[in-house]
Amino acid sequence: MDKKSWPLWEVFIRSKHGLNHKHVGSLHAADAQMAIENSRDVYTRRMEGISIWVVESKNITASDPNQQEAMFEPAVDKIYRHPTFYNLPDELEHM
Repeated sequence: MDKKSWPLWEVFIRSKHGLNHKHVGSLHAADAQMAIENSRDVYTRRMEGISIWVVESKNITASDPNQQEAMFEPAVDKIYRHPTFYNLPDELEHM
């Protein structure tokens, strides 16, 4: 496989202090294993991560930002889905 035809991979890293993976960038690689290894070298040079996910960009489907109102408006009238009116104890973490 020619380097120019390598697929684009999206890279997600979970930090030592984080609970979820965060998108950190993209890179080209021949396969998933190479994408993980290159992601480690590029995005965790200072030991920032404990887990790496890579997803081939062509496999990601995203909503259209121009359709934001139609996509998210139905959630506005369902305040019970957002625990903003509950009193949470200080001991509760990661809510």
